Amino acid sequence: MDKPVLRADARRNRARVLAAAEEAFAADGLAVPLDDIARLAGVGAGTVYRHFPSKEALFQAVVLERLEQFAAEAHALADAPDPGTAFYDYFARVIKQASLNRAICEALGATTGSAYKAEIGTEFRTNLATLLTRAQTAGAVRPDINGDDLRALIVGALAVERYSPGSQHLVRVLLDGLRTV
Repeated sequence: MDKPVLRADARRNRARVLAAAEEAFAADGLAVPLDDIARLAGVGAGTVYRHFPSKEALFQAVVLERLEQFAAEAHALADAPDPGTAFYDYFARVIKQASLNRAICEALGATTGSAYKAEIGTEFRTNLATLLTRAQTAGAVRPDINGDDLRALIVGALAVERYSPGSQHLVRVLLDGLRTV
C-alpha cells in the first residue's frame, strides 16, 4: 500500500521533527522525552504524534535514515580498487561517526526486542558484508571473520570509542586484529 502524499507544510514539519529527534537522540538516546523533541523542532507534541505514533517509531525512523546513509556509502565502495583499504577506512569512519550518536550506538547494539530491531539496518549489514567479503578475497582481512563477528566488533569498538573518545589507539588495535597475518 502506498503512503499518502503529505502537504508541503506537513513534509516540512516531519523533516523538522526528524532533524530535532536526530539531535536529541544523538545526545540522550531513547531517554529523551517526545515533548523535548517537539519543542526543539518548534512544533506541538500533536504534530510529532501525527507523524510518529510512538517514540520508538520516531527513533526507528531516525536510526534507519542514518543507517541508510552508512549503507549507501558502503555500496559506493563495493567496487573500490583496493578492497582492504576501502573496508578498513569505512569501518573506522562508521565507528567514529556512530560513536558520536547514542541512538546509533543503541540501535547497533540491540540484539533483542521489537521487530524493527531485527530488520534495522539490513541494507547496512548486507553492504558491510560485501566490503568484508571483498577485503577477505583480496587477503586484507582474516578469513575466519563473518558478518555476525563484524557486528559484534562494531558494537565493541563503539563502546571503546565512547569510553575513550578521541583516542583512536584502541580502535586501531581492534582493526589490526582483523588483518591477515
